[in-house]
Amino acid sequence: MLDTVETATAYVIAELESKGTATHEDFDVAAIVAASHVISESWDFRSIDRTMFWRIAAGNLKF
Repeated sequence: MLDTVETATAYVIAELESKGTATHEDFDVAAIVAASHVISESWDFRSIDRTMFWRIAAGNLKF
């Protein structure tokens, strides 16, 4: 169960790296975690629509 900021952060990193096209270093992970927390109102991000998650991630891509 994803119920802490640490487990939520690990979840975000795993999702970002699951595609194999980028690493978590390419993203502002803390910002993704914060935005996802606001949307989900919990540390369990599995309920967030996948499209929404990737929009949040794309908006926090480091350049």
